[in-house]
Amino acid sequence: MTGISAEIIGTTILVFLGNGVVANVLLKKTKGSINNNSNIGWLIIAIGWALAVFMGIIVSSPYSGAHLNPCVTIGFAIVGKFEWNLVPFYIISQLIGSMLGSLLVWVLYKDHFNNTKNEENKLLAIFSTVPSIRNLFYNFLSEVLATFIFIFICLSLTTEGVLFFKGEKCILGLGSLGAVPSSLLVLGIILSLGGATGAAINPARDLGPRIIYSIIPITGKGKSDWNYAFIPIFGPIIGCIMAAYLYLVIKIL
Repeated sequence: MTGISAEIIGTTILVFLGNGVVANVLLKKTKGSINNNSNIGWLIIAIGWALAVFMGIIVSSPYSGAHLNPCVTIGFAIVGKFEWNLVPFYIISQLIGSMLGSLLVWVLYKDHFNNTKNEENKLLAIFSTVPSIRNLFYNFLSEVLATFIFIFICLSLTTEGVLFFKGEKCILGLGSLGAVPSSLLVLGIILSLGGATGAAINPARDLGPRIIYSIIPITGKGKSDWNYAFIPIFGPIIGCIMAAYLYLVIKIL
């Protein structure tokens, strides 16, 4: 498996499972439908997305490094941990994967989509982020800050463990457990910083599914809200650039 195909497959799994848990919670007549307690639903969604990250990383990490997010790719390139000539290919792969993943969610829950009323953009929220209070400045700031924290911590994560044996320091790979820190990071970001916009922190995760939503036939669906789409795209990119340069400054100091 090449790095490009691994990014497509990994991002497909990420979005299929991530948007899948949102669909399971929000759509009518599903086994996981939450009608009366949205707070419990938010917790389920946060945990589901964290597990989606874990599974996407497990599959793609040995082949591509499991970026699964243009912000990770750009951030790693800025700090010199990734080659710039591969950045466009990774980003395109992530966008394709996010589109495939969201398409699979629609296929799986097709009957439930058609049985759900589109209250408060509920159907769009399954595919893309929707702000809880629409204030474009603060929505943009929310995405910048959430992604800044996400990428800054990502750059500090390690998939190596340390073992001391007979007084000597041995570096050991963590295997599949290397995906745990990233998963916990996403869980923490969603729970703490996702209340305003849903914390996209991933332009591909929002753009790809929004494109699919605008194409697929769903009974009673609303608009794709392209007027808002620039926020979960450019907010995370700016946040990741800020985080990467701060990381470089701290390393120099």
